[in-house]
Amino acid sequence: MSQITDPEIRKALDSCITSTRHPNLPNPYQGKVRDLYKLGGKRLGIVVTDRISAFDYIMKQAIPYKGQILNRLSAFGFSKAEEILPTHVIDHPHPNITIARECTPIPIEVVIRACLTGHAWRTYRSGKRSLCGVRLPDGMVEHQKFSSPILTPATKAQEGHDEDISEEEILNQKIVEPDLWQQIKEKSFQLFEKGSQLARQQGLILVDTKYEFGLYNGELTLIDEVHTSDSSRYFYADGYEERLKKGKPQRQLSKEFLREWLMEQGFQGKEGEQLPDLPDPFRWSISQRYIELFETLTGNSFTPHVTDHFGEELVEAFSPYLE
Repeated sequence: MSQITDPEIRKALDSCITSTRHPNLPNPYQGKVRDLYKLGGKRLGIVVTDRISAFDYIMKQAIPYKGQILNRLSAFGFSKAEEILPTHVIDHPHPNITIARECTPIPIEVVIRACLTGHAWRTYRSGKRSLCGVRLPDGMVEHQKFSSPILTPATKAQEGHDEDISEEEILNQKIVEPDLWQQIKEKSFQLFEKGSQLARQQGLILVDTKYEFGLYNGELTLIDEVHTSDSSRYFYADGYEERLKKGKPQRQLSKEFLREWLMEQGFQGKEGEQLPDLPDPFRWSISQRYIELFETLTGNSFTPHVTDHFGEELVEAFSPYLE
C-alpha cells in the first residue's frame, strides 16, 4: 500500500481517540471500544473511542472518526428501537458520547442471523450442522438466507472470547429466568424485523446483528449499541441473488472485511498468533467504509467533528450529570 501524504488524512490518522482518561474525571471502565464512566443518579457516561476490535482483540491502531460514526449510528438505531422497548439512552451531548441509564446487564449477547455468513458459515463449512442448538439444513451455500432468521446466543465474557450457548443451556444454567428469556427472544426478533425494514428502505440487507439487554428498575431495556457496523453485517441488496448463484463474494458493509484481512495475515485470535499492525492506507479505507454505511443507512451525509480539545469537551459533556 502507498503512503498517506494528504495532510488532512494524516492528521486524522494521528488524532484518533484511543484513551479518554482525564484528571478531572474518575477512571473509566474500559471495554473493547467504549470507555464507561459512572456519573451521578445511576447514569453512565459512555465514550465511543476510535478503537477497533476483531476476534475479541483490540487492534493496535485506531480508525479515524470511527467513534463518532458508531455513536451517531447507534443514536439513529436507538431512536427507532424505542418503538419496541425502552432503551438506556438519556442524551447524546457530543458526537462521541452517550449519557445512559445504568442498567443491570444480562450476561447474554443475543445474535440474530438471516443468512449463513461469517461465524455461522465457518461453523457450517467445518461440517457441523448445529449452531447454538439450532439445526442447520444440509445443502446450504455461503451467504444463503435461512427460511427465517435464527437466534444464536453467546455468553458475554468479561475477559477473552464470548462463547456460543444454546437456549437450553441458558435456561438449564439459570442464567436467565424463563419468562424474561421469552421476552428477550420476542423483542430481539421484533428489533431484527425493524432493522431489516430500515435496511431494505436503503437498499441493504441486514444479514446478522447482536443485541444486549439490561434491567432498569426491573424493566427489560436495550443497552450497548444497535444496528451499527460493529454489531451488524449488511449486504447491498442490488446484485445479492446473482452473486449468490455464481458463488461470488457479497458486497457488504461490516467489519467482516477486517476479519478477512486479519486471516490473510495469519491471525484468527488463536493462542500464539501475533496481532498484525494495520497499515495507514488500510486504516483510512476502514474509515471510509464506516462513513459509507452511516450515509447509506441513515440517508444523511457525514461531517466529522474535528477537535484538538477532546478532553475539555468530555468534561463539559459530563458536567451536568456528575451530581
